[in-house]
Amino acid sequence: MTTNIATLAVKALIANGIDQLYCLPGVQNDHFFNALFDHTDMITPIQTRHEQGAAYMATGAALATGESQVFCVVPGPGFLNTTAALSTAYAVNAPVMAFVGQIPTGAQGKGHGLLHEIPDQFGILERLTKSAHRVTGATDAASTIATAFRDLASGRPQPVGLEIAVNLWTQAIEGAVPDLVPETVAAPQPDSTAIDDAASLIAAARAPMIVVGGGAQDDAEAVQALARRIGAPVVAFRTGHGVMPSDDPLSIGMPMAHSLWPDVDLVIGLGTRLQSQVMSWGRDDAMKIIHIDIDESQIGRSAPVDVGIHGRLADALPLLISAIDDRADANPDWAMRIDDVKSRREAEYRQRLGPQLEWLGAIRDALPRDGIFVDELTQTGYVSRFAFPSYVPRSFISTGYQGTLGYGFATALGVAHARRDVPVVSISGDGGALFTITELATAVHHNIPLTTVIFNDHAFGNVRRLQMDNYDSRLIASDLSSPDFVSLAESFGAQGLLATSPNQLRTAIETAMLHDGPSIIEVPVGELPSPWDFVLMPKSR
Repeated sequence: MTTNIATLAVKALIANGIDQLYCLPGVQNDHFFNALFDHTDMITPIQTRHEQGAAYMATGAALATGESQVFCVVPGPGFLNTTAALSTAYAVNAPVMAFVGQIPTGAQGKGHGLLHEIPDQFGILERLTKSAHRVTGATDAASTIATAFRDLASGRPQPVGLEIAVNLWTQAIEGAVPDLVPETVAAPQPDSTAIDDAASLIAAARAPMIVVGGGAQDDAEAVQALARRIGAPVVAFRTGHGVMPSDDPLSIGMPMAHSLWPDVDLVIGLGTRLQSQVMSWGRDDAMKIIHIDIDESQIGRSAPVDVGIHGRLADALPLLISAIDDRADANPDWAMRIDDVKSRREAEYRQRLGPQLEWLGAIRDALPRDGIFVDELTQTGYVSRFAFPSYVPRSFISTGYQGTLGYGFATALGVAHARRDVPVVSISGDGGALFTITELATAVHHNIPLTTVIFNDHAFGNVRRLQMDNYDSRLIASDLSSPDFVSLAESFGAQGLLATSPNQLRTAIETAMLHDGPSIIEVPVGELPSPWDFVLMPKSR
């Protein structure tokens, strides 16, 4: 039997469970898409209006489902257009494959000026992924593609790159097609001595705190069991929300954690870098640290740890809970301290951040408990990271440390496309919204039921706020001329709505969720209270 590399690539996608391909076709990948034509009953192309839209949608779909996603684009400028999304996927642990075309093999690195030629495309791909792979011909195509999928499914979820040149697609592969579903790399088993050492630290602790990141999203039950067993509050900054339900007494936001930080004697980091807490807020000899992570390179990176456990939380946490047995009891004094801090901080939020809380409250009221919220780099978005209730895993999607302004709308499209079973609401400012608002055409074309709230202050609000607070209101390059977003939405064929109060916003979201297709809700806002005292908090030990 004879096949070619293009058909092999399509079969590999299908064999590895990829049934949607976020893409923007082009000449270097034409042979691949021609092969895909014969298999659209098993894998559906979702074409976008810009390459960044394809990459962001794949990232959103991966974050919302925890499952691998693939985007496919042409080389050179097409690939470069995806790199902000690719770096975001890297930051937030999204299992995304960047499937990238390339100019002919014999011309690479020659500088002839071929269409879409850039210097060292593969080198760029390598630096934005946990591994990158290049097919060189028929003899290595199957093994290279299979290895790329092995890396995508193994270890810490992060992007993987796969590059195939235009002249290779039609190369014939003789004989039977090998297995295209590789065995994943076995996860390391937690060290039993480290488990016992961690259990001893927990038994001795009187004021423990658990910090969760995106790496804990699939292990919520085990995290909750540990927290309740030892009476430890659980804090998430951006990507760990929903692991501990926000209405649980042990769920705390970052400002609450900062208030408790001087008293904490044990930090347990689960699937997190710990940078935002230990590195930013400080530590001393009285604080012990346990760090559990699938990525060994992250253990101890932000601060020295007393016990590091390399492994999956799914393997390590049951062992740790069993090892604790009856050696650790929750400290009632610590529980009272947690409750007191939560009450005081919540009152402070209401006093100082009332407008943002009212807008967020309207969104929360309209969303069902399992509805998904996608944040953005906007004044209301920053407050959402410590004050928006999240109740289930993968229901709060964030840009993570990358802080990619404008990521939200296109990423939320991927979320809503992949999770049509639940309502999805994204927020943006008028500044960030226009980065990818062209993908509203994609939303209409594929009938994606996303509700997007755009807070319009005719400014890069965050830039403006920092100029006001830190530079004596010497405002420069932060004012914007923004469109009428209601009319803009309607011009695309989407539903456009206007809300000028939280009550109107609640009603508008309820209306949008009944609409068969995408909706834009414009919310005109003026100057909002600064959230920065609750975001950038000083060292406390």
